[in-house]
Amino acid sequence: MLFICLPTCSTCKRALNWLREHGFEPEIRDIRAEAPTAAELIDWWQRSGVERRRLFNTSGQLYRELGLARRQAGLSDDEVVDLLDGEGMLVRRPILVTEAGVLFGFREKEWEALLL
Repeated sequence: MLFICLPTCSTCKRALNWLREHGFEPEIRDIRAEAPTAAELIDWWQRSGVERRRLFNTSGQLYRELGLARRQAGLSDDEVVDLLDGEGMLVRRPILVTEAGVLFGFREKEWEALLL
């Protein structure tokens, strides 16, 4: 189990606490120090089944600076991956990667459905 997070993010902290409370001790990866690669993003996106808008950290400063709220719908899948490749602050976090599936963001019911 791989948990990709920003250690200072309150949602990431809450998600990690949730995992530990349920008996999981994941491998932890700092999204800023080691951002997801294009290959990882493609694999995780396919495995997660989420809409591509859920890949973006829509509350982040970089998302706003790039005007992605209005541009995102017009981007191709390749352009989305190119934008996110190596740019951890644009990617929604935390990301939970397990053999059973991949989750972007912390929605407790989704995590329960995948893990419990």
